[in-house]
Amino acid sequence: MKKMKKQVFNPFLPLDEYIPDGEPHIFGDRVYLYGSHDYEGGYTFCMGDYTVYSAPVDDLSDWRCDGVIYRAEQDPDYSEDRPYMYAPDVVQGNDGRYYLYYCLSGDYGFGGYFGPIAVAVCDTPAGKYEYLGYVHYSDGTPMKKYVCFDPCAFNDNGTIRIYYGTQYIGENNDILANDSEKLAEVMKRYNKTAEEILNTPDNVNGACMVVLEDDMLTVKEDAKHIIPYDADFGGHEFFEASSMRKVGDKYYFIFSSQKNHELCYAVSDYPDRDFIYGGTIVSNGDVGVNGVDEAHRMNMTGTTHGSIININNQWYVFYHRLTHKSDYSRQACAEKINIADDGSIKQVEITSCGLNDGELRSEGRYPAVIACCITNGNMPHGSNKIFDTPFPNVNHKDNERFIAEISGETLVIYRYFSGNPRKIGISYRGAGEGTVKINGVPCKIPPAENWTDIAVTAGEYSGKFDVRLEFSVTGNIEMKELFFE
Repeated sequence: MKKMKKQVFNPFLPLDEYIPDGEPHIFGDRVYLYGSHDYEGGYTFCMGDYTVYSAPVDDLSDWRCDGVIYRAEQDPDYSEDRPYMYAPDVVQGNDGRYYLYYCLSGDYGFGGYFGPIAVAVCDTPAGKYEYLGYVHYSDGTPMKKYVCFDPCAFNDNGTIRIYYGTQYIGENNDILANDSEKLAEVMKRYNKTAEEILNTPDNVNGACMVVLEDDMLTVKEDAKHIIPYDADFGGHEFFEASSMRKVGDKYYFIFSSQKNHELCYAVSDYPDRDFIYGGTIVSNGDVGVNGVDEAHRMNMTGTTHGSIININNQWYVFYHRLTHKSDYSRQACAEKINIADDGSIKQVEITSCGLNDGELRSEGRYPAVIACCITNGNMPHGSNKIFDTPFPNVNHKDNERFIAEISGETLVIYRYFSGNPRKIGISYRGAGEGTVKINGVPCKIPPAENWTDIAVTAGEYSGKFDVRLEFSVTGNIEMKELFFE
């Protein structure tokens, strides 16, 4: 890989852009990121039309916006009740064209589990896609077997496979069978009958796959579970966000677990059965690494969705983080990962440097919002709402983006930098006051109406280091920048 033109950090797209549920694919000499499109400060999921970003495979710092590729209004089933397009995927068909698979939904996910899976097509990876139809049987009947949600499109050496599905969190058939009110709720959510929901083993829940004809629409092999809906993955059972990759001769199924903040993987010799749970790849709260447990998550956590990809002999995992105290404004992030000789993937910590060639340089000024960990020691898990309780979070006002609601004991971490700076400082404002320890060196924080710089003399650094900001603040402050001198 040639040297990057510039540095790149997490989130790696412009700070006012929100592309979650990212599926990265290489077509030609570029990597394309296909995903949902949230609004900055949006009130629900996926309010925007599909917008694609891409970068040269030999310079992952050079992301460009390729524009809107498809609008929700193009779908004939678009309506006021279902005006949003959820997590999509794109695959190149055997005819060389590019096919976009997605599902419509409404506010807060309602109406997103009804199917069918819609399809659009284009001659180029990031051109203007046109509605083609929906996945159907040979007689034209829409394919709605199981729960059509979060489709992943995979060309398996000429065989077109669509992976999809969801698993109602906390669902237990014995409980549902004896709780008519809860069962009615699940029936409404899925638009399925009680028999479909309670049927064992062919339950509507779980990870599924359907094989299509070369027309990319017609079912060739009917849908089936690739993992039994009641499979035991040791507390990391499938929830949603199906994604498939092939590594050598092995099939790697990437998914969001029922913990709802981690991307996990399962491996098989086959594309449609016998998947063995492998582990967690990344958690957007760093739960599972560095001794972090659920009670001490390092960020507000919530939905995650993404996949893995090999770019110039380096494997990466793409995922998203949460901002604005909700699940509704999510930003694309990525980390380097390693697939060991035995096929295992060790969970990686979340960082600020992400796709960069190495550590970030400890010089100049950085946006505060590239912090990889922001916690007051009691961070919540997102639950399809906007929280009104105070806690530190990435937020914005007009064209400024900052860490808001820094109060009490707050820890902000940036990983990683290299170099030997003379000073490390922050730019802040707010009526609050107190102290901040910058890598252990204390500095007073007086009230400041406008953005104000404070700094400490840095210690001696050799090799890579992180920056840890330990705030103790009465009232509230906001932080706009981290800087080095």
